[in-house]
Amino acid sequence: MGAARPVVSVFDLKGSKLGSAIPLPSVFTAPIRPDLVEFVHKNMAKNHRQPYAVYKHAGEQTSAVSWGTGRAVARIPRVNGGGTHRAGQAAFGNMCRGGRMFSPNKVWRKWHVKTNINQKRYAVASSIAASGVTALVMSRGHKIENINEVPLVVSNEVESIQKTRDAVALLKALNAYVDVEKVIASRKLRAGKGKMRNRRHRQRVGPLVVYAEDKGVTRAFRNLPGVELCHVSRLNLLQLAPGGHMGRFIVWTQAAFEALEKVFGSTTTPSEQKRNYTLPTSVLMNSDITRIINSEEVKAVVRPAGPARIKRPHTQKKNPLRNVGVLVRLNPYAQTLRRAELLGLNKKNKKRSTKSSASAKFLDTLNAGSEPTA
Repeated sequence: MGAARPVVSVFDLKGSKLGSAIPLPSVFTAPIRPDLVEFVHKNMAKNHRQPYAVYKHAGEQTSAVSWGTGRAVARIPRVNGGGTHRAGQAAFGNMCRGGRMFSPNKVWRKWHVKTNINQKRYAVASSIAASGVTALVMSRGHKIENINEVPLVVSNEVESIQKTRDAVALLKALNAYVDVEKVIASRKLRAGKGKMRNRRHRQRVGPLVVYAEDKGVTRAFRNLPGVELCHVSRLNLLQLAPGGHMGRFIVWTQAAFEALEKVFGSTTTPSEQKRNYTLPTSVLMNSDITRIINSEEVKAVVRPAGPARIKRPHTQKKNPLRNVGVLVRLNPYAQTLRRAELLGLNKKNKKRSTKSSASAKFLDTLNAGSEPTA
């Protein structure tokens, strides 16, 4: 579960706390599912890929034909001609020098992945809930040690900011500009061929500014390194959990923060923007399993003390082929069959004993007849 505080403070442009506080939206109490966020993020990230393939005639633009059988060489096509090392070399095959690749890449490969809409909504709600947990935001690497509150909500005046210097002044007043400085210090040249493909540098991510109405706020914040902006009705998992890691530092405007209740609804009230959608509930209201197991309520039922032991129905599973009691309970006639089997064994044992005694007498007679006479 995410943060469960009843109200959240609102800060003005100077970083001072306003008198009124607003209630925490229900989406911040959604279950936090890092496994689901990672799965949905991976599928969504695949939809940005551009199809690529090799040239359809690559490796097969050679005049080559197989020599056939009877020449003590493989039947792979071989280059025609003479007077050069190339003549007679194997061609076309994927194991040959200069040949085609096995199963060449095709542009009609399945590049895009469809994800269930309920899974995507669950992942977005879980990412928003994780952004309200200070420990998760800090573990993601954001510098929020001097932030007054998480989630951080500012007044609606921020949406009217149009100058970058005013945006920087706001972040410094909120003690959030340290996270932008972290991004500036992390800017490095990319290792690899991406330097030639319009992604020469790489850097960390900074705060995410979520607004309800654009009155110039996008122009003010768009030039700050690492800072991204998003409308509250178009929250994107790729921005809420970059790299599939939840816990991004988000700066909410008051209007956007209050609109979350309409966008996502609650566990009982459906959303106004998403048809027939209610927030998911956690299977366990308390995730502290150790405390639950060791609680007195559980101990009193599972292992009651004293002679007043509660008789519960038999739930232990036993194999009726090995346990006679369970077998008789399932099939009462099995006891009669078992008795008949035992009686039959006793009769066989008696016959064996009589045979052995008769054979002993016969051996004694033979021994007596073979003794020499005086």
